Amino acid sequence: MADRTSSTITVAAARPTVMGVIADFGAYPEWATGIRSAEVLATGPDGRPERVRFGLDAGVIKDSYVLSYYWDGDASVRWQLAEAGSVVTEMSGEYQLAEDPQGIEVRYELAVGTRVPLGLLKRRAERTIIDTALKGLKTRAESVQAAGAS
Repeated sequence: MADRTSSTITVAAARPTVMGVIADFGAYPEWATGIRSAEVLATGPDGRPERVRFGLDAGVIKDSYVLSYYWDGDASVRWQLAEAGSVVTEMSGEYQLAEDPQGIEVRYELAVGTRVPLGLLKRRAERTIIDTALKGLKTRAESVQAAGAS
């Protein structure tokens, strides 16, 4: 099992807005650094994606893989690797959303396993992925929230 890396950020937007941005996989290449493509393969009864194929170009890791998603309304979403890529052999993670006086606190956890031992480079890559994803999510969600308010 890969070690998990986590971080949090506060987003000045409503919980449904934040979760809506997380669920809009088609837009990930616009704001999620390293994601070059995201294709929804299957959706659940609630209309949210259940299986998504990603094309990743995160510097040291270039790959294509499929993740399965498990949604808990607008409170959290978990994912795990459904189809390994040529480099990515394990991936799991979660976004947890909690109320905060300044908006929504988003906690992001990620664990990635690769065929190539990357040691400290892998931990650094995970931290970079998490930090850029959270910053991108914050910018995107606050932009969507502001557009909806006008």
